[in-house]
Amino acid sequence: MAAQPADPSMETTAPQASITRERKLNVSLQDELPKPHLARAQAAVDKFHPKGTEGRETRGMSVLQRHASFDRNKDGSASCHVNNDSRSAARLFSVCNGRAGLRAIGCNFFFSIMSAFLINFGLSYTTQPGWLRSPLLSINIRNIHRCKHGSDSETYDTEGRFEPSKFEAIFTKYAATNPDALSKSELDTMLKANRNFTDFNGWLVSYPEWQLLYVLGEGEHGFLHRETVREVYDGSLFEKLEKAGSSLSKRA
Repeated sequence: MAAQPADPSMETTAPQASITRERKLNVSLQDELPKPHLARAQAAVDKFHPKGTEGRETRGMSVLQRHASFDRNKDGSASCHVNNDSRSAARLFSVCNGRAGLRAIGCNFFFSIMSAFLINFGLSYTTQPGWLRSPLLSINIRNIHRCKHGSDSETYDTEGRFEPSKFEAIFTKYAATNPDALSKSELDTMLKANRNFTDFNGWLVSYPEWQLLYVLGEGEHGFLHRETVREVYDGSLFEKLEKAGSSLSKRA
């Protein structure tokens, strides 16, 4: 009996678009992870972690909020309260918090100061509830979704949820050597491929973000592993690096 022709509406490659053959998708992801099309608001999930990072409380914050608020004092406040309600997502994250957080994960003193200033200068105004800029360049974590930029993997949606299928595509499309890790050249290929036309701001922001992650998370044989990338999305990587006493200055 002749084989039934494939359903064109279900194909993930197109004969006249060779790029679709080069950058593949995981067509079995729905069998490996429940509802991979569903963006998760509070957990960074993948096929190995269907419930996200185990033992980590979300405190009602989105994945992007958790990423942006390195909770070093363990009270869910990103080191600085707007009010005394620990359940509130309306946090302020100042330059001093950013510097302390970068130092905690192993960045040297001068890099931490410079990066904290640039991050808060670039993001602060967009997150403010009104038209006035914060004199301390504080970032309001409640509105961090407004800072989402283009020319990236799109694993965060515009509301700060985590998109499992987009995360999976990072590795199915670009991890040619190790299916669960990116080499330096593969990471650079991904960054170039994700650039949106004329989105110079997105290009400028994405490149140093991923290069820093590569330095922080570089594993055996120079690969950036899937789990490191997943953990940076929900911020658990920063807590792990602080506990491990990682030193970026010694590895840079």
